[in-house]
Amino acid sequence: MEYSLSPDGKRFSLPQKKDYKREFERLERIVSRERKKDREIVVVMGLGFVGAVMAAVVADSADKKGKSKKFVIGMQRPSTRSFWKIPMLNSGISPVKAEDPEVDTLIKRCVIDKKTLIATYTYDALKLADVVIVDVQCDFLKEDLGNVVSGRAEIEALEESIKIIGEKITPECLVLIETTVPPGTTEYIAYPAMKKAFEVRGIKKEPLLAHSYERVMPGRDYVRSIRDFWRVCSGINDKSKKKVKKFLSEVITVEDYPLTVLDRPIESETCKIVENSYRATILAFMDEWSNFCEKNGVDLIKVIDAIKVRPTHSNMIFPGPGIGGYCLPKDGGLGIWAYRHLMGFEDELFTMTPKAININDTRALHAVELIRDALRNMGKVVAASLITILGASYREDVGDTRYSGSELMVRKLAEMSGEIRVHDPYVKHWWEFENQDGFPAVGKSLARFFRNQEGLKELRVNQDLESAINGADAVVFAVRHQGYLNLDPDDLVGMIGGPAAIIDCFGILDDRRIKRYFELGCEVKGLGRGHIQRIKEEVRTRSRRKTLESQKK
Repeated sequence: MEYSLSPDGKRFSLPQKKDYKREFERLERIVSRERKKDREIVVVMGLGFVGAVMAAVVADSADKKGKSKKFVIGMQRPSTRSFWKIPMLNSGISPVKAEDPEVDTLIKRCVIDKKTLIATYTYDALKLADVVIVDVQCDFLKEDLGNVVSGRAEIEALEESIKIIGEKITPECLVLIETTVPPGTTEYIAYPAMKKAFEVRGIKKEPLLAHSYERVMPGRDYVRSIRDFWRVCSGINDKSKKKVKKFLSEVITVEDYPLTVLDRPIESETCKIVENSYRATILAFMDEWSNFCEKNGVDLIKVIDAIKVRPTHSNMIFPGPGIGGYCLPKDGGLGIWAYRHLMGFEDELFTMTPKAININDTRALHAVELIRDALRNMGKVVAASLITILGASYREDVGDTRYSGSELMVRKLAEMSGEIRVHDPYVKHWWEFENQDGFPAVGKSLARFFRNQEGLKELRVNQDLESAINGADAVVFAVRHQGYLNLDPDDLVGMIGGPAAIIDCFGILDDRRIKRYFELGCEVKGLGRGHIQRIKEEVRTRSRRKTLESQKK
């Protein structure tokens, strides 16, 4: 019997053919009771990072009298990889882990206390829906590292989901696509598929189809970024537009965060792609100036801080060792793919967007060069060194490792035969390594771009800082986690057991601490921190002067 293994090691047997009829009958009984309470039935397809929390936000919503008006069925395909989410959610436990304590509280409240949220594995749940929210993953597969144009949108799962929806829903059911998709997907892929499915069923009505993208922000405001945040939406026709506007107004705090309603889904879809491509581009822009500063004795951190005093430039961000998370590294690629494969254009329209993604994708490789050079200055080589990476996640104070710059650093260092340790207070399992044969899917691991990766399956994230850095030849500040910001150089070197190469990838070290590391015999390098060499020379000159004065005495 096949089973699904949860992140905490629990096994859940996959449903058998005989189970599906019994499961649907269970749903019918529940939905019948809920309809008598005058509740709208909402099915959320996909219980991942967005879908699980969106399902809970909808289930937790209430009218102005405080009454629950929505009953939510979370639907997850029963694969070996993800079936475990269903029994976990049905027990009131969140299938996604987040730093926001409200995620666990919200899901438990909706499942256990309010009883407005359940999960299932049968697509037949769609037959009972008044609204279907689609949060099925649409990924972008990069065929070459640092060349987004050669990649492709992986839209097959979404296409299959839309086809099934069209075969099962009632004609009055609103289908809301929340997935970040290539512009044109709703109109060029979803609408024709649903229209055809309706015609096969003898339904002459137009599908009610809408798009509204999420702006989820991992971290301590995870729930608020879904419930208490601005939304953009659109519909395939006037009826769809009115229904999606009404639905979102009932589950999101539109009084404080008004909806923006656009004319066509392609506009809403483009909105998400441009929004994330813009942010990726301004981050990539800093890469060349970071390199300029390193080569010319300039501290980019001080430059940025000086510029940010001006209100029009207050959003300048230091890019660190790479731009991670699920959106920024790939969303521009969805736009490029759509231009060619949905709209049919063959010209080279896009230049800045792919260039930005390519820069962000490979920036961590330059961080490895700094690690290499710092070790060389201490008479060591990567292949004979123990290197500790502080931070596995893609951004500060979250446990999300998707597309993190640290992953690329680890893979390149492994290719160079370095011994690697990792510390991160927010990450318990780094699945990109532990399960790299099948994560994020079979054949899609970044391991395919590097040699010497097999041993990384044994890499485990250390939760104890002292044991992680003890005996290290190099320590890399890779993420701006709160716990790393004020580490004292004397304490750190004491935990290491002696001088080491210290590499600052995120502007964590101020001049005082950089100076102290040099005084303790360490070597220091930093992305965009060209002035470090000047501090080093000052410390070494002062040391030589003291030595000469001592000799004279």
